[in-house]
Amino acid sequence: MRTLVPFAAVNPKTRLDSVLTGDERAAFARAMLRSVCATLQQAGSEPTVLSTAALAATALPADTSVVVDDRPLTTAVNDQLTTDTPTLIMMADLPLATPESIRRLIAASDDAGTDADIAIAPGLGGGTNALVVRAPAFRVDYHGASYLDHRAAAADLGATVETVDSRRLATDIDEPSDLAEVLIHGDGPAREWLIDAGFDLDRSDGRVGVRRR
Repeated sequence: MRTLVPFAAVNPKTRLDSVLTGDERAAFARAMLRSVCATLQQAGSEPTVLSTAALAATALPADTSVVVDDRPLTTAVNDQLTTDTPTLIMMADLPLATPESIRRLIAASDDAGTDADIAIAPGLGGGTNALVVRAPAFRVDYHGASYLDHRAAAADLGATVETVDSRRLATDIDEPSDLAEVLIHGDGPAREWLIDAGFDLDRSDGRVGVRRR
């Protein structure tokens, strides 16, 4: 199974600009990418980063390959789905993912125990955080509520589709409030980067957040 990790290398994570500078956002995005790629390797996958720009070798774990494609996400991913090879597509901002959660997605099957043609790990806001594609004619569309769109696209093809309910895969890091999840549940480069940057948990209010020293 091929494994693709789309990555926006230029001006990433703009919704974090209230707590991180542009350079810091870029560094944190790369820390999350390293975490995701390392976890995929631990799960037995060989990730290929589908990046919008070239990446330094130091930004990635050893033996991680890079394909540069500066086109929009949907176009770039669909260009990779032109073979019959089963493909796992996992977003680069999922630092809470574990090898177990990835293996569970890959192993998703229907009631008869047959591997699902399409297995989806949705995000909390209706997006698609990770996706296994075994139907050669299937194409992605990451705009809007892509989880619902991908289910509909699979149904149109007559493909079997399974949803994998996983908090680890559902938690993408986009907003400042998401950083608390990394500090609480993370274990890897992204959490280490936040700690080194001076972030810790803020328990002064009723809801746990983050603060920066």
